Amino acid sequence: MSGAARAVQDREFDLSDRDYSFLSELVYERTGIVLGDHKREMVYGRLSRRLRALGIDSFSEYCDLVKGSAGDSEMGFLINAITTNLTRFFRESHHFDHLRDSLVPDLRRQSQETGRRRLRIWSAGCSSGEEPYTIAMVLRDAMTEIDGWDARILATDLDTSMLRIGSEGSYPADVVEGLPQGFGKRFFTRTTSDGSVRYTAQESIRRLISFKQLNFQAKWPMKGPFDAIFCRNVMIYFDNPTKSRMIEQFAELLPPGGYLYVGHAESLRSDAAMFEPVGKSTYRKKSR
Repeated sequence: MSGAARAVQDREFDLSDRDYSFLSELVYERTGIVLGDHKREMVYGRLSRRLRALGIDSFSEYCDLVKGSAGDSEMGFLINAITTNLTRFFRESHHFDHLRDSLVPDLRRQSQETGRRRLRIWSAGCSSGEEPYTIAMVLRDAMTEIDGWDARILATDLDTSMLRIGSEGSYPADVVEGLPQGFGKRFFTRTTSDGSVRYTAQESIRRLISFKQLNFQAKWPMKGPFDAIFCRNVMIYFDNPTKSRMIEQFAELLPPGGYLYVGHAESLRSDAAMFEPVGKSTYRKKSR
């Protein structure tokens, strides 16, 4: 018997092909996230913790639970367990350089021409909040006049546990202390509790951000327009028809000249004719 086969045999829970197929189809139906065979180990590891918490002995029993009357209340835990939440402050920093060097000057020019001081940015797939807080810090640093603007950052995610962390804005010391340009001291307050050091986002950046739950498969309630949308390392989890729909909806929410930032492993599909590339994984909506 091979080592891999022995590891499967020795597992705490059995995850049959039938059970995995059911869970994959359910997650796709509810969220649009595609769980191929290569995600099986990830699903097993994350849902095993949920089975232990519930005192359930098998994935088959868990599938029966989800199918039953408690299924709706369990879906939140299932989706939170499956959702990947890899993030950090200033991840893919070239996007924030572009935000500072291109978007901010664009908005200032528009304000001089129209007298309008409105700024809207959407962090779509914000995870535990590092992305929207980075956006807020960059705006605070680049726009000393921002308090005189109607400026808001919408931060959305499917995972309610991650949204809770983002709303609280409290992070371990090692996550914050490496911020560039002294941003940690400028925008976070250091606290110590039971010997553990944490940093909490200050009101100057917190008040710019609104955290909301959003399922990309459901109706999007926001109307825009947004000056920029960050949707980074999110579309890689969806199939091509879903990606195309998302790109079309992003285009509807952006004005001509608005920016869409995507992840380093992503690119807009060839049918997204409404956008043009303007930098590394950075796109601008074309004028009609």
